[in-house]
Amino acid sequence: MQWEDYRQSENVEDRRGGGGGGDFAGVPGGRGGLGIGTMVVLGLVGWALGIDPRLLIGGAELIGGIGGRQEPTQETRRSAGPPADEMGRFVSAVLAQNEDVWSKLLPQQANKRYEQPRLVLFNRTTSSACGRAQSAMGPFYCPPDKRVYLDTSFFQEMQRKLGGGGDFAYAYVIGHEVGHHIQNLIGILPKANELRERSDERRSNEISVRIELQADCFAGVWAHNIQAMGRIDQSDVEEAMRTAAAIGDDMLQKASRGEVVPDSFTHGSSAQRQRWFNTGLKSGSMQSCDTFKATQL
Repeated sequence: MQWEDYRQSENVEDRRGGGGGGDFAGVPGGRGGLGIGTMVVLGLVGWALGIDPRLLIGGAELIGGIGGRQEPTQETRRSAGPPADEMGRFVSAVLAQNEDVWSKLLPQQANKRYEQPRLVLFNRTTSSACGRAQSAMGPFYCPPDKRVYLDTSFFQEMQRKLGGGGDFAYAYVIGHEVGHHIQNLIGILPKANELRERSDERRSNEISVRIELQADCFAGVWAHNIQAMGRIDQSDVEEAMRTAAAIGDDMLQKASRGEVVPDSFTHGSSAQRQRWFNTGLKSGSMQSCDTFKATQL
């Protein structure tokens, strides 16, 4: 993936301490990191799912924030401009690519102006309008404050524990979270969440799967456009497809408990996640991403 010469987004809010995230070089740096035992399990599941389902309701307390007890947040460093470290520059460039693509596409394809989200880089824990954000949750999008939250140490866990990795694999994850922002802007996310609140658990899970697969498809639409710019090649696409396969609910359930329970899926199977990312990648059209009208996911 070619990103080094791309412009840097001004919408990165750097709350990391200790001078940034270290070297990129295929194995991203990053202060903090996930602990052992439960924290590792939560971290991998949180990353793989991309967003805590409770965040979609908005305002819910997050993992570890139950009962009103709040850990100290880490907001000691807020950058005045784009980050200077390599990982920060990578994230900033990927966000800028999303800004440039969606600022053009959203008015054309959805008749909506693109409001640029902010992306918060943090270590271990920070505050959000959705409650307390933690590394163990993985990256997520918070609808009330229209921010993507990311502790880049999860990239290390992604590489070590799931065998994923590569710059475009990481960019795909960021693109997925921006996909949730697109859903929020066009009104799909709030409507879907209202329906989830009125549904039983099985139906709520099904709606959540459709939300997540559409975000995958929107990430594919973004990838289609940067591929047209010559920024990614076939090996990058294969990276993203491997990542999509690794984070399917079926793969995660089989790895964690040895069995697969489709009714409990909240983000879709490996095949579904690959299929919908590829749908957006091939078409470059938001209209191809209507997972809510699809009879077969």
